[in-house]
Amino acid sequence: MNYNLNKQKEEGKNASTFSSLKMFLALIKEEKKTLWFAFFFIILNAFLSLFGPYFIAHTIDTYVAAKNYHGIMLNALILLAIYIVAFGANYLQMILMGGVGQRMLFSLRNAVFNKLQSLPVDFFHQNKAGDLISRINNDTDKLNIFFSQSLMQFIGNIITMLGSAIFLLTLNFPLGLAALVPAVLIWIFTKSTSPWVKRRNALNLKSVGALSGEVQESLDNYKVIVAFNRRDYFRKKFEEANEDNYKTSVDAGISNNIYLPVYSFAANIGQLIVLGLGIYLITKGAFTIGLLIGFIAYVNNFYFPLRHLAGLWANFQVAMAGWDRIRKILNLENNLTVVENKVQEENPAYIEFRDVSFTYPNGKEVLHHINIKLERGKTYAFVGPTGGGKTTMASLIARLYDTSKGHVLLEGRDIRSFEADERTRKIGFILQEPFLFSGTVRENILYGNENLQAYTNGQLAKLIHESGLETLLGRFEQGLDTQVFTTGDSISLGQKQLIAFMRAVLRKPELIILDEATANIDTITEKLLSDILLKLPASTTRVVIAHRLNTIENADEIFFVNSGKVTPAGSLEDAVNMLLHGKRAS
Repeated sequence: MNYNLNKQKEEGKNASTFSSLKMFLALIKEEKKTLWFAFFFIILNAFLSLFGPYFIAHTIDTYVAAKNYHGIMLNALILLAIYIVAFGANYLQMILMGGVGQRMLFSLRNAVFNKLQSLPVDFFHQNKAGDLISRINNDTDKLNIFFSQSLMQFIGNIITMLGSAIFLLTLNFPLGLAALVPAVLIWIFTKSTSPWVKRRNALNLKSVGALSGEVQESLDNYKVIVAFNRRDYFRKKFEEANEDNYKTSVDAGISNNIYLPVYSFAANIGQLIVLGLGIYLITKGAFTIGLLIGFIAYVNNFYFPLRHLAGLWANFQVAMAGWDRIRKILNLENNLTVVENKVQEENPAYIEFRDVSFTYPNGKEVLHHINIKLERGKTYAFVGPTGGGKTTMASLIARLYDTSKGHVLLEGRDIRSFEADERTRKIGFILQEPFLFSGTVRENILYGNENLQAYTNGQLAKLIHESGLETLLGRFEQGLDTQVFTTGDSISLGQKQLIAFMRAVLRKPELIILDEATANIDTITEKLLSDILLKLPASTTRVVIAHRLNTIENADEIFFVNSGKVTPAGSLEDAVNMLLHGKRAS
């Protein structure tokens, strides 16, 4: 399955902006009540503001012309009261939407992160971590800015414009119609340019993700960069990503600012039309000065929000581009689904590969029609040259991937029929480069082990002693309280592997897979780990992937894996000969 977010065909390309917003609003349905309150206050604010020009026009024609100062003061106080209420309504909707925006941001980031956690390993092989981080942090924040700051302003401006247009057409239909002509031209311009603006913003957000990916890759591999003195290589890669981000940012900035001058020009034209025709009507006795002033005020009330909408519309396009990138993640589904078990076996092997073939996405087939059986309680070794398919076989056993053809059976059942929790309780996987979290040794060895979370340090130390892991724990100066930092040098790579080893053993799995798990530790510690493995319950099945053949001398059966084929190797000497021959052949 293609999980590459930057190479996917845009499934929602034909989807309307309305449908995208509908899906987005479904994520914040719990905020519906607060949204209705905010919507009420923004309507109230717009409604009250619309009466200002009418009162001004009425005051000029009725009280100013007659020099009725009492009427002038009374209307002024009424206007003041209207503006105070409008201010309060505007303030309340801002407070409400600010809260909704932050809660929306919290929920959306949770939704994206939870979706990422539900996706298979294959997804993370096809996408850079930096780009995913940018989608979680940067793209969601673009949505939050629009939603908490711009959405209600957008709605309020639309209501103000509609109300102003109604007043204009009601006060004088021909003049009002003439004043609105530039707005029609603006609508045509906006409709035709919006897709272009959205594309420019989408490219910019994509380049931000790519830049983030390059920065993260450089920082993660900084030791290697220094060791090989290849700062120039990563500097060049960063400069390319930064240059691309600069160009797309300039393009996005130009496209986002294209509306403001056009809208301002249209507003000026509208005012000139009203002023010119209004003066003409006054000279004909068909219009009053107060009405002209009120009319100009309504034209301003119509076109000023339109100018404001120019900036809001650009923000909207940025938000929609960010939403498209987020939506791609939320629409993904894990292809490693649980299926109904259709295989019934009598006296089955613990693990069986039945005519298994496997192909990585957009790659060649790496396993070809594999048929092997692993019995419970035995130790099996997979040896062979790099790239032969050893780790792929281990990954299929742990169901990090599904087979392209054939079936992997666990206890006579299709491994796909096991729920994830049930499968991971049975299988422990120790990688060559284990991943640890920032925290303590205790927190890392208990990761994913709910049964031991409530143990005190004393109880845990006793269990470690009973499991034969006490010597390993002694390699850490502060024992269980030793601090672990994923980005620092608080502990060595070998110590990280010891933590991963203890984590796997304490889970008491039925099957334990060691993928080059002793590659970064000394021979004495390696012998200690081998002894611990031998002390595991007799029913524990062990699968060892190793290049150092001394680590597999006690294996019950050795399989030679090369070019996607698996051959029983027989003795250790035969395995050595096959490995040497395989390396020469490769």
